Amino acid sequence: MSNIPHDLNYTKEHEWVAPTSESSVIRMGITDFAQSALGDIVYVQMPKVGESVTGDKVCGEVESTKSVSEIFSPVTGTVSAVNSELTSAPELLNSDPYGAGWLIEITVTDTPTPLLTAAQYLELTS
Repeated sequence: MSNIPHDLNYTKEHEWVAPTSESSVIRMGITDFAQSALGDIVYVQMPKVGESVTGDKVCGEVESTKSVSEIFSPVTGTVSAVNSELTSAPELLNSDPYGAGWLIEITVTDTPTPLLTAAQYLELTS
């Protein structure tokens, strides 16, 4: 069974969303369910700081030994931070998807698309 922290929100595309200390900024990553389905992650392609992203649109990809999976932005805004550790250690997505394996931070300019609670995401993945 996947680890689904109750203090996060989720998307149907298996990304998680967390608030940050700045009220208009969110942090996102892929879920434990997603990393488990992908297998050993070997490469991550993310947008650059300053790039615009659009809610429900592709903003990057994760490559594993099994396949390539697209990353969808959960909100519309501007990328304010990128987890540069993933460049040299993409396996952090497997070992710590909710911590050291975060992907990007986005300064939100548009209301987030409807996000799922942990309970709703659990239903989706069951």
